[in-house]
Amino acid sequence: MMNDLFLRRKRKLKVDLSELEEDEKEFLSSFLRSNLNADITSSDNKCFVDSEKVSTQELKRLITKFVYHRNLNLKYWVSLERDTVKINKFKDVKKRERGKKELTPPSTIRHGW
Repeated sequence: MMNDLFLRRKRKLKVDLSELEEDEKEFLSSFLRSNLNADITSSDNKCFVDSEKVSTQELKRLITKFVYHRNLNLKYWVSLERDTVKINKFKDVKKRERGKKELTPPSTIRHGW
């Protein structure tokens, strides 16, 4: 039993937040804290999850869930690069936003019929 305690070690999983907006970084870290029983530390563009039970695939799935529930899936996608989960921004987001035109207001011409 004592050997099991020594063999288990917490893994430090890394999340790259460099392309995520500042206010969303706080929401993500609180989302991870509420859904994982793990220590989570944040720095500027990185977030570290200390856990012995969470795998990188599970962490990726959870972050994808966050992106979907925050309705950010038109701006961001989640990838797994070696031992790092990275949130990537789509390159043509500005083009999509620019493509949306304002609707033409309805005609105010009075018809005589």
